[in-house]
Amino acid sequence: MWRTLSSAVAGLLVLFVGSLAFNAASGQSRWPGPLDFVRVHPWVVLLVLIPLALIGFWQVPRRDGAQEPLAPATYRLPPRNTNFTGRDATLREMRQRLTSVNDVAMLVEHGMGGVGKTQLAVEYAYRHLSKYRFVAFVDAENPDLVASQFVSLAGELGMTEVSSGQVIPRVYGKLVDRRPWLMIFDNAEKPGTLTHALPSGAPASNGHVIVTTRVSGWSGRAGTIDLDVFTRRESVELLVRRVPGMAEVVADLTAEQLGDLPLALEQAAGYMGYNNTTPEEYLTLLTSRLEDMIAQGELTDRPTVVVATLWRLSVRRLETDQPQAVRLLELCALLAPEPIPLDLFTGSPETLNGVATDPLAWDTTVGALAGMGLVRRGTGSLLLHRLVQAATRASMSPQAHTDARVHLSRALLAAVPHDIHGDPDAKPRWQKLLPHVIAVTKDDPPAECAAETAVLLRLASTYLIQLGDCPLALPLCERALAIDESLDDRDAEIGFDLITLSQIHRDLGATERARPLAERALHLHESSLPADSPAIATDLATLARLHSLLGDPEAARPLAERALQIDEAAYGPDDPYVSFDLIALANVHVDLGDHATAEPLISRSLRIREANYAPDHLYIGYVLLFKAKVLHALNDPNAGDFAGRGAQILQTRLGRAHPKTEDAFALVDRLR
Repeated sequence: MWRTLSSAVAGLLVLFVGSLAFNAASGQSRWPGPLDFVRVHPWVVLLVLIPLALIGFWQVPRRDGAQEPLAPATYRLPPRNTNFTGRDATLREMRQRLTSVNDVAMLVEHGMGGVGKTQLAVEYAYRHLSKYRFVAFVDAENPDLVASQFVSLAGELGMTEVSSGQVIPRVYGKLVDRRPWLMIFDNAEKPGTLTHALPSGAPASNGHVIVTTRVSGWSGRAGTIDLDVFTRRESVELLVRRVPGMAEVVADLTAEQLGDLPLALEQAAGYMGYNNTTPEEYLTLLTSRLEDMIAQGELTDRPTVVVATLWRLSVRRLETDQPQAVRLLELCALLAPEPIPLDLFTGSPETLNGVATDPLAWDTTVGALAGMGLVRRGTGSLLLHRLVQAATRASMSPQAHTDARVHLSRALLAAVPHDIHGDPDAKPRWQKLLPHVIAVTKDDPPAECAAETAVLLRLASTYLIQLGDCPLALPLCERALAIDESLDDRDAEIGFDLITLSQIHRDLGATERARPLAERALHLHESSLPADSPAIATDLATLARLHSLLGDPEAARPLAERALQIDEAAYGPDDPYVSFDLIALANVHVDLGDHATAEPLISRSLRIREANYAPDHLYIGYVLLFKAKVLHALNDPNAGDFAGRGAQILQTRLGRAHPKTEDAFALVDRLR
């Protein structure tokens, strides 16, 4: 703008002077057009034009200088990542923090390996390169090599013959002439290992320091930014830009498998680019062979860095300093990438050779993993990134893998509630542990824990039946039965598997498949258990319900009555298990057309459940709906109220779209 203005004013001055010359030569008494104003008021025009010209010419060099600053000197600054994605808010926060003080400002980027700490620091340097006169990048992973890098840095600053003992303060003193400056210390360890290399005192003022680290404990030394994995949007954006032809839906699934870890996403793009693998083919490989794929592919600027070896150095250090922490890491690697309750290990102290019984030893063991950035520690839980787990599994020997599987199976079996129907706290506990049970039992078990695996699978399927998720429960229970049938002396356990499998088929509507399973379960239990065993009562009640569903309620009634007698004698009249027998018997009477006899049985079952379960428990919802149907058959006007309460419970627990919820609301509509 100022260049244009100065040119225009200069042109007007030339015109003005030319006009005066013309006037003097021609002696005309009047000039054409607006030039006559110049003839009449020449000094006014001159006094206006001269200041404007001076201002314009003064501003031009200043603006040109601002647009073309001298390039700052740099030391070992890595090339800029042209595919850098996202992190805009974090970059703004970094700039705000670093410029909020006039003295040396230090900022620490903390996060797990592969999360992009170095890339973020380098991107910050390039975005604000024009604001600094000197930018240096120091590899701080090995503290013993930092001083030698400062010797090299001193040479870049024109300093010669500086002793290694004095080089660091001398460099910072020299940087006074290069203010403002930026120093990046990459991949630092504990704060104490880098103290000697950090600036201090007045000579180092007006500079910025960025430290990247996986290790905790820097908050007392400087402001800290905890860097997390990408958001899913950032992950998809990176993959779609890097991989030609990748659809967003495939990118989303790929990012999920890779846990949105930036390094893993870059590695995946590198693999697909080098091998010409289609995104769909890569996703298939990733899903089936995750441990192998994290070792494949490389980054253009860091060809030796892959996810498979990213945390290897941290683990090696722990093997020396905290071997039980490595053992804990291996155990957690076989669990699901979900929060892991720490009491899973404290409840089975033999799993970690007794470390979990000593509060201090246990705290330092868990803290060692968190301190190295290998896990995230929550209140009473640990969370591992899925790729940390995959890399750990890939490094474990077959024997270590088997040993961990055996210990985890036993620890989980001790931790999960076995009385899923009668224990009111069973559901929240199972909700936390189910993902880990499924993860540990997904493969064929070692012989040492085959029995424990079968029980875990059956218990998990029983819990899923309670949730109404029979399609997921079915394959788990079938595997439990197959394992138990392959072992010796497991008749009673086979009976438990069979009756659970029978209940699943019943709830799936396959009644004909369910009955022979229940009959076989009853036979096995009557031959291997005492006659008054509650397990036999469960078989009888289940078989009674199946007879009713198959149109033979007369055959069902004595079975249901016997089941009720066994459980009342074993547990007492007000136990939750008795409520199930009451419902089984009530169903038989409904099928016989005797609703009046069924209603008090249902009401008694409802009272028992309301006294033992939470108000919105599914078992209460089911009884309310059953009672509504019976009351409607008895022309009781209160039927609609019971149906409405039951439908609301199912909606809360199962969701509005669940088939059982839809059936419940259809009943409400009919009754109204």
